[in-house]
Amino acid sequence: MDSVSGVGVLDKAIGLLAVVEVKPRSLAELVAATGLSRPTAHRLAVALEHHGLLRRDHAGRFCLGLRLIGLGHEAAKGVPVWAAARPALAWLHEQTGESVQLFVRDGDVRVCVESIESPRELRTIVPVGARLPMHLGSAGHVLAGVLGVWVASVGEREQGVASVSAPVRDSKGQVIAAVSLSGPIERLSPKPGERYGAEVVAAADRIERATQGAPGGQRFRSD
Repeated sequence: MDSVSGVGVLDKAIGLLAVVEVKPRSLAELVAATGLSRPTAHRLAVALEHHGLLRRDHAGRFCLGLRLIGLGHEAAKGVPVWAAARPALAWLHEQTGESVQLFVRDGDVRVCVESIESPRELRTIVPVGARLPMHLGSAGHVLAGVLGVWVASVGEREQGVASVSAPVRDSKGQVIAAVSLSGPIERLSPKPGERYGAEVVAAADRIERATQGAPGGQRFRSD
């Protein structure tokens, strides 16, 4: 496992968390997934378990620890737009029945800080905490500064998936987040912006008003 930060033991520990994030792992699976030696993987996993960052499930596999719930909640609270976005995302989800997300920029990637999945069998799934590229997908384009009331993408990041996103701005007009709606192209159509752009913009507007303390209500805008 290559060092990313220059602190090898920390990179190895984070690497363990990353593979366990995907699914619970036995010690043998940790070794196979990370390339660490068995003694090193065991030592780090047990240390993370002591700190509450890993735990064991009923089968003895390592899985994410419950302490991460509190850490994640506190981290989300540090994003001012997060709490304001939740009612607006719920509204957008109810209006459309599709999966909706809120993304913020973190360096050269975008991070999903809130997500509501569509109840339909065929849907897009973007878990909270997912780190996705800026150059693929409508939300990435919004956060990268592409101008427009809304931005749509079709099959960019994942084949068969369409999305439409709108910027959330602060009181100075700076983009601080992106509201996104995503789903299969067969439902959103090859022109998802024309179908759901107004609703996504309205959700972004609700978040802006809540964040900035403006009076309630919504403004529907179109390109």
